[in-house]
Amino acid sequence: MSDAPGPAGNAENPKPAEPSGVDLARVALRAAKEQARARGDAAQQKRQARRGGGLRSGARADGRDPMAFGAAINRLITERGWETPAAVGGVMGRWPQIVGEDVAKHCEPEKYDEDERVLVVRCDSTAWATNLRLLAPQLVARLNEDLGHGAVKLIKVNGPGGPPRRYGPLRAPGSTGPGDTYG
Repeated sequence: MSDAPGPAGNAENPKPAEPSGVDLARVALRAAKEQARARGDAAQQKRQARRGGGLRSGARADGRDPMAFGAAINRLITERGWETPAAVGGVMGRWPQIVGEDVAKHCEPEKYDEDERVLVVRCDSTAWATNLRLLAPQLVARLNEDLGHGAVKLIKVNGPGGPPRRYGPLRAPGSTGPGDTYG
């Protein structure tokens, strides 16, 4: 007599069981339901298109539902790649909290060049411009902590623009006008 198993298969390597009639019926029913659902969706879309309504929103949420304004703005900023300019704009709005009230009274940010990563700041006097130039490395570090590393590489400090220069009969010879004071 042999120790080999009979026609049912090897005990170590059993054959996978063939699907029975009940399992085949379940698979066929699932496929039929999916096909019916697809036909129903197509028929509903045709009916709505004939009525001129197109797709209509239903009880379930879909991509056409309205969204909150803040979520829409955040999505737009992300899609367009405006994260850094938007963050810098937020910094300009929070300038007094970042640099301090005293500095903010005399110096204000004018613009941000995204390509060069340069923040341009205008001061109301040459003394404050010099002071801000000395503080620039600390401000760059503080801004990069807030915005992310490398968002601002340089702060360009401009002095006051001064009043418009007037040329007329009451000028002293050799004077450059208000540029002497506001240099």
